[in-house]
Amino acid sequence: MTDKRLTLVTGASRGIGRAAAVELATRHDHHVIALARSKAALEGLDDEIKSKGGQATLVPLDLTDTAAIERLSAVIYERWQKLDGLLANAGVLGPLGPLQTLTPTGFNSTIEVNLTANWRLIRSFDPLLRLSPSGRAVFMTSGVVPRPRAFWGAYQASKAGLESMVHAWAEETGITKMRINLFDPGATRTDMRADAMPGEDPLSLPTPDEVAAQLAPLLTADCTSHGKRYAFREMS
Repeated sequence: MTDKRLTLVTGASRGIGRAAAVELATRHDHHVIALARSKAALEGLDDEIKSKGGQATLVPLDLTDTAAIERLSAVIYERWQKLDGLLANAGVLGPLGPLQTLTPTGFNSTIEVNLTANWRLIRSFDPLLRLSPSGRAVFMTSGVVPRPRAFWGAYQASKAGLESMVHAWAEETGITKMRINLFDPGATRTDMRADAMPGEDPLSLPTPDEVAAQLAPLLTADCTSHGKRYAFREMS
């Protein structure tokens, strides 16, 4: 058991996920369960968190592995009997280009990671979040949902689907103590953004640390918002 809030962060090895894991573990005193595919990157995150006095549990895991997510849920229940927070941050840009040129593999893999994997998280961790006196969940979305653009069809379809799904879950849990929200970080100084906009000056963008500072309070017990969509630029 732990007296700290227990928060699971997906995509914790880099970018906003890594910054949020550090922010939660060191500034908000959460015990972070850091999930990502890269064991080496997770170990680097763990070193940083420990150097700043925080605590983390590392979980190298691929979110497309349904059985692994279910096993993780069982392990968390056995060890802690609840989960206080879920930051569903992991995502992929996927292939950019005209919709008719996308391959089935490219399109389906984007939907698999950005939408279906988040349903798997809901399915496996809803029971544990309900066992917390203040379960909180935040899902990372994108500005392409309210402002669609050409050539981003697979990515924005996955994020639009995610938003719709999360709003449904929020409606379904309205009478519980859980609070579920969406967060749009906007253009941020990350590797994914550099891949999408290679000609953009990264120094013109906010850092993942700046975004994480605005995001983290949505995962605290003090958060009372439910079913809302937040955008970093509207909060800062």
